[in-house]
Amino acid sequence: MADLRSDTVTRPTAGMRAAMAAAEVGDDVFGDDPTVIALERQVAGLFGHEAALFTPTGTMANQIALQLVVPRGGELLAGGDAHVVAYELGAAAALGGISTRTWPSVGAALDVDQIDAMIRPAGYPSVPTRAIAVEQTHNLGGGTVISLETLRGLRAVADRAGAALHCDGARIWHAHIADDVPLDVYGRLFDTLSVCLSKGLGAPVGSLVIGSAEKIAEARVIRKRLGGGMRQVGILAAAGSYALDNHLSRLAEDHARAWRLAKALEPFGVIEADRVRTNLVPLDLSAAKLDAPSLAAAAAERGVLIAAMLPRTARLVTHLDLTDSDVEKAASVLGELLS
Repeated sequence: MADLRSDTVTRPTAGMRAAMAAAEVGDDVFGDDPTVIALERQVAGLFGHEAALFTPTGTMANQIALQLVVPRGGELLAGGDAHVVAYELGAAAALGGISTRTWPSVGAALDVDQIDAMIRPAGYPSVPTRAIAVEQTHNLGGGTVISLETLRGLRAVADRAGAALHCDGARIWHAHIADDVPLDVYGRLFDTLSVCLSKGLGAPVGSLVIGSAEKIAEARVIRKRLGGGMRQVGILAAAGSYALDNHLSRLAEDHARAWRLAKALEPFGVIEADRVRTNLVPLDLSAAKLDAPSLAAAAAERGVLIAAMLPRTARLVTHLDLTDSDVEKAASVLGELLS
């Protein structure tokens, strides 16, 4: 099978498994797992922040971060197709008591002035806007990258409003490679970030919340409340450190394969190759004979796995475990089905 459903399907490499097996561990609930501590310091340093906290999942990392910057009853602004809105099962409201209001789904093409106009000040009876959340890269936007200029504009908006700015940075590594923006330049624009080690970087599990030392101390309490206190988790943290040391720069290979795949499928009217800049290839099937579930099922029968994201939108994702031959196979099978 050529598995292009997600970059989360990767398996640990031999080197990563060796690093995991050799990891020095302690009890992280007591705060004495040296491998976890080293990873947290490494990631915080990469983004120019004081501290970070290792969590088992990206959803938990996002929800901890949102609770850090939005008090119960406060409002979060986000895109209508943001992961924190569309793919975290209403956790912001259910777990954090957070009210969410959204701007129209535009992927990375944010209108800073529109977001500025949406902000509500404190004062009875309105719900005050406490934070703005953005996604870098943008999943449902097809792996698109929010420009540095736009992010700086949002930072200025947040500062004027006295609101926080959160980044769901599950694939911020890809933005870093695509736009050659240093991670600490991204990091210093945000009050909190979540970053994922199992999307693109190839670790089997794990995300981190990043922020000030004060916020991360509070985050540790929230993580425990959510059931995320872990014991000898240095075995997993070692995989994350290995991924950062060995798999970050190679993301350019995934971007190149994604572009080649998009270029091969462009003649069928489902993708514009020049819009593909990272490792996600969204297929617009609105004019195709097959809808997304039907295309995914037919491709699976021919040895290619893809994701049906919406009824008429399919997604292909390149990653560490794919070869050039896999990409060629996917292009051939999908081209045959689309024709």
